[in-house]
Amino acid sequence: MGSPENNGGNAQAPVVSNFIRDMIIDDMKTGKWGYKVVTRFPPEPNGYLHIGHAKAICIDFGLAKEFGGVCHLRFDDTNPSKEEDEYIEAIKRDVRWLGFDWGEHLYFASDYFQWMFDLAVRLIKDGKAYVDDLTAEEIRKYRGTLTEPGQNSPYRDRGVDENLELFAAMARGDFEEGSRVLRAKIDMTHPNMNMRDPAMYRIMKTPHHRTGDKWKVYPMYDWAHGLEDSKEEITHSLCTLEFEDHRPLYDWFLRQLPDIHQPQQTEFARLNLTYTVMSKRKLLLLVRDGHVKGWDDPRMPTISGLRRRGYTPESIRAFAERIGVAKRDSVVDLALLEFCLREDLNKKCKRVMAVLNPLKVVIENYPENQTEELDAVNNPEDESMGTRKVPFSRVIYIERDDFMEEPPKKYFRLSPGKEVRLRYAYYIICTDVVKDANGNVTELRCTYDPQTRGGASPDGRSPKGTIHWVSAPHAIGAEVRVYGNLFTKENPEDTPSGNFIDNINSDSLKIIDDCKLEPSLKNVEPGEKYQFERIGYFCVDEDSTPGKIVFNRTVTLKDAWARMQKKG
Repeated sequence: MGSPENNGGNAQAPVVSNFIRDMIIDDMKTGKWGYKVVTRFPPEPNGYLHIGHAKAICIDFGLAKEFGGVCHLRFDDTNPSKEEDEYIEAIKRDVRWLGFDWGEHLYFASDYFQWMFDLAVRLIKDGKAYVDDLTAEEIRKYRGTLTEPGQNSPYRDRGVDENLELFAAMARGDFEEGSRVLRAKIDMTHPNMNMRDPAMYRIMKTPHHRTGDKWKVYPMYDWAHGLEDSKEEITHSLCTLEFEDHRPLYDWFLRQLPDIHQPQQTEFARLNLTYTVMSKRKLLLLVRDGHVKGWDDPRMPTISGLRRRGYTPESIRAFAERIGVAKRDSVVDLALLEFCLREDLNKKCKRVMAVLNPLKVVIENYPENQTEELDAVNNPEDESMGTRKVPFSRVIYIERDDFMEEPPKKYFRLSPGKEVRLRYAYYIICTDVVKDANGNVTELRCTYDPQTRGGASPDGRSPKGTIHWVSAPHAIGAEVRVYGNLFTKENPEDTPSGNFIDNINSDSLKIIDDCKLEPSLKNVEPGEKYQFERIGYFCVDEDSTPGKIVFNRTVTLKDAWARMQKKG
């Protein structure tokens, strides 16, 4: 969303128009909002942001920037029982990491509690709100169903003075939680269930993280939402489609207060991603019950999890632009997100050599105790990244999967009597295979052709196979965490039990603790990203210490999305 500069980086996608952008363009032409664009991103501080929020952030902040406006970061902190300062700081960090800034426009719903309360009193005086003594279960019963109208509460016709007195008593904490609510007086037969005398305030005696014990009643979201937008003079209140049925209530509350700013709510389709759940409640369950190792577990769709796994803000912004802004919900293939990531990392990351499952190779005709430095290209996509030196010696490691004793046809890697090219180094031929007592291959004996230094032969021969390697005496040990999808099904909810937990992938994390890296990676820092040649993209994890390097696999080199586009 927004101008090309908002997409940033190398994963930039072209700006594509959408119905919200077109609406804003029309509004700017007519001067509907005084030629201003003021949007807001209003998260509840009750969990960490996920990739769906990233889409909303790109829309809210991107469109505001594109049209010379501002976007507010507003915390909708109306439920103190679920909110924590930890979440507030995490949300700020995530928004900034994505490349956006709210400047001086940081707000909290709690900033407006007194103003909202006073407006509620005003509705009571106007005969448009009343205190109801029904229990939550009784209120549900009286509300009716989608096919049956609701019934008026027996307390609906209380007088204004009694309602004012009861509401004041609620605010003082004179009543128990759940014993009373303040409800709007609209229409119990309305076809939209949200319009059947919705609750505006409930009694909660939980201390608030910002206001302490001052309040014993807290506004419901539907009452607070439009007022917050009004107080901040929001022009375009952009929400996901689940709020579409709430828009008539949003508008009703504002119409009862015609002297305050009247913002406009517009809905767009939320992001649904394969192999992923997007409910904060479900993500919290995964964390709380130990199915993952925290909100920033690299298997989580949280922004912090994606960041730790090695995703870049540019790739996520490019993804948000590619999927666009639609009016109907749909499911986006995870492969598209990975495609945007590869497209970005391919041009940014240094190529290095790492062996995840090492097999020892002794080059018998290479001089003992000799080491030479070979030139390796850091990134063929960007010559400015230059080259590096990699050491080569008599003993190296190769990937165990790059050797097969009895290979099938069209196997172009190493096998007995077959020649392959070592990346940046020499041609070698396997002459002998060493096995243990159980018949497992433990070592290969090879010879090399000293005339093929750098991977070229003076006689013009060219092996079909090229494999990577690491010099054994110079290798750096590392732990590599290989992450897969957290769920086994594209739709995690697709289970007979109705419990998405049943579809958790028990193999979503594999830890390889005996990897061998080239020595250029000795002093890596957490967050640095590399392409392990022929394997994939990897990111240094924050668990790394001077004595132990830990890499997370970010994404494979295999590009499912590109293949699908070619087939399509």
